[in-house]
Amino acid sequence: MSAPPLVAFRRVSKSFGTFKALDDVSLDVHAGEVMCLIGASGSGKTTLLRCVNQLTRIDAGGIWLDGELLGMREAGGRLHALSEREVARQRLKTGMVFQRFNLFPHKTALENVVEGPVHVQGRRPAEVRDEAVALLARVGLAAKAGNYPTQLSGGQQQRVAIARALAMKPQLMLFDEPTSALDPELVGEVLAVMRELARSGMTMMVVTHELGFAREVADTVVYMDQGGIVEAGTPAEVLGGPREARTRSFLSAVIG
Repeated sequence: MSAPPLVAFRRVSKSFGTFKALDDVSLDVHAGEVMCLIGASGSGKTTLLRCVNQLTRIDAGGIWLDGELLGMREAGGRLHALSEREVARQRLKTGMVFQRFNLFPHKTALENVVEGPVHVQGRRPAEVRDEAVALLARVGLAAKAGNYPTQLSGGQQQRVAIARALAMKPQLMLFDEPTSALDPELVGEVLAVMRELARSGMTMMVVTHELGFAREVADTVVYMDQGGIVEAGTPAEVLGGPREARTRSFLSAVIG
């Protein structure tokens, strides 16, 4: 019997005014899986990630992470919204890396990585510091621990952001187009860190336009359009031999 999914989306919908960002989305992500979400801007990819991290509240359906319903609790046959404190606890299971690095400008790389575990999780600074040093080494920035964000390139800042997310020891890493704000020559260094994470067995959902990365690293590629899932499968299936005309049209436009 196969293990239950780490993340389960069931009939998830979300609208912003009259715009339907997510339309009846059902999807499973299993522990250790790397899932790449592709599609045009406005297709729902980022909204899907933000719903997992509860930065955006869904309108209908449900999302379960590690068997726990996100944002809601069932009591007396009815669903009740969780308190902000309970949502914050659930959010600790995920780490999110955004397009923009969002580092604290007045803190060094090391201090940025230490901040969450100490101030959010209440862990001992000395213990966290050792882990943070190791994480910066893991992303190739051991020599930059004392540098401030303005002293780092965009690629280096994004690698600090990845280390910062990992410091919280999440079960799931969410990447929202992590290379889209970078100069082309800096993209490779961030993707290399993400490849290493994938090899280590980290469960990852990645919104990306880097189809080469998706082809190489993803277990599952999901093509989204107009808030729905058009096609999902292995990279060979979705990128190599897509069944749906919409997928073929998107890929031909992207690949040129």
